[in-house]
Amino acid sequence: MDHPEDRRKAAQAYIESVGGKLHGFWYGFGAHDGYNLWEAPDNVSMAAVALAISGGGALSSFDTTVLLTVEETMEALRMAGGIKYRPPGSA
Repeated sequence: MDHPEDRRKAAQAYIESVGGKLHGFWYGFGAHDGYNLWEAPDNVSMAAVALAISGGGALSSFDTTVLLTVEETMEALRMAGGIKYRPPGSA
């Protein structure tokens, strides 16, 4: 509160440094104080940004959620249909 700072530009720079894009930046009330919508070229790039930010010590928590496109979800559903899963204890 002593030194307010708009962190959108910093967030944009972090994700752009790995070839990504910042789609939105919000503050909220509840379980988390801040929310960002970022697009990264791949999960490794996003993990690198998350590790750099969370390793900086300024945040008490940092969560990520990977979003799938409809096409990716449909592919996963098709693949899942071919997996012969057996629940534990059902010999």
